[in-house]
Amino acid sequence: MTKQTQRSNSHFDIVIAGGGMAGSLLAWCLSQARPELRLAIIERQTTDNVDSTDAAQSPPPASFDGRSIALAAGSVNLLQRWGLWSALADKACPLRQIWVSDRGHFGKAHLTSSEYQLDALGQVLEVEHLGQLLSHKLVKQANVQYFQPDHIVSITPTSASQQLQLASGNSLSGNVLIIAEGGVSQSRQLAGFNLSSDDYQQSAIIANLALAQPHQHTAYERFTEHGPIALLPLSANRYSLVWTVARHAAAPLMALDEPTFTATIQQAFGYRAGIFSGVGARAQYPLLLRRPSEIVRHRSALLGNSLHNLHPIAGQGFNLAIRDIQALLLALGSSAEPGSYTMLQTYRQLREQDIKRVIWFTDALVRGFSNNSRLVALTRNTGLLAMLLCDQLKRPLALQAMGQGQHYAKY
Repeated sequence: MTKQTQRSNSHFDIVIAGGGMAGSLLAWCLSQARPELRLAIIERQTTDNVDSTDAAQSPPPASFDGRSIALAAGSVNLLQRWGLWSALADKACPLRQIWVSDRGHFGKAHLTSSEYQLDALGQVLEVEHLGQLLSHKLVKQANVQYFQPDHIVSITPTSASQQLQLASGNSLSGNVLIIAEGGVSQSRQLAGFNLSSDDYQQSAIIANLALAQPHQHTAYERFTEHGPIALLPLSANRYSLVWTVARHAAAPLMALDEPTFTATIQQAFGYRAGIFSGVGARAQYPLLLRRPSEIVRHRSALLGNSLHNLHPIAGQGFNLAIRDIQALLLALGSSAEPGSYTMLQTYRQLREQDIKRVIWFTDALVRGFSNNSRLVALTRNTGLLAMLLCDQLKRPLALQAMGQGQHYAKY
């Protein structure tokens, strides 16, 4: 792999816009499945402490952050198939129980891995570990070329390719452009994808919490009057916190000192998960639902958060991205021409229903549990209680959590 610093005019089989988690994972999978293809990654972000003159020895910086991801059991199976999980397993924390509850109301649901004869419902992994692994693996791939830090400023479609002009002055073309830049994507707009956006008027506060007692590999999704609070178990007896609050409430919470913030989240969540003894660095993100009107266009396709930018309430975002990648690999096959009509339509057909179902599921959770109506509260708590008492009602929620729904299974 080389890191492009000089002006060039190069043609690639596949150009990936975005070198974060989804883009880098796609590049790794493509380099293994179709090593004869020439791949380019265009990544806007860079970091310090990387010597650009020694790119052959230094992994390329990419846009990874301090968040954690809940990997469904199905996603872990795919990472194993792609030769990555053995290097990640000891850094991940098995997820063996999930409690879903509505604070101040009677409803709750409980999922356990033992009910489904599994060791774990999934695994929780800090993003940086996957990022570092992918960077070190991609640096060894001779068919992958980076343009970084750089970004696309214009796209000109032709019958056989996408012609790309970069901010650096470089020009390149690709048989197909895969856009994996995240929820806010300039390339998606340049490629002609229309976007609808629903602003939840909420922000997510992300942090790691230290615990005074073992977490027992248990995750919590707790709905409170201040917004949903998700706790995901991490290694070293920590929790990854995702606290959804009204947009106006985020800044005051971010301004609290560590002891006050720890006390505030303890009061908001309660003591079901035990006693929180400290909190790490915090970050906040505005929460929106962004949906493009199309999955593919002429010699271009969307993937990851550029395709489905969801509320984090059910932890589905990166699991969807992993399924995007698997579907793209299936559509490309062992001989399909990158960017052909058949390849792109196969990808669209594989992804359409799965994405619609997950968007509906997460959006319904947000709206149902952000509503203070007594009638809505009664309805949602009756549903949670029914799931607690009836395995058949609980099973769809469990399959979604494990990433083993009907659409996943056919990939």
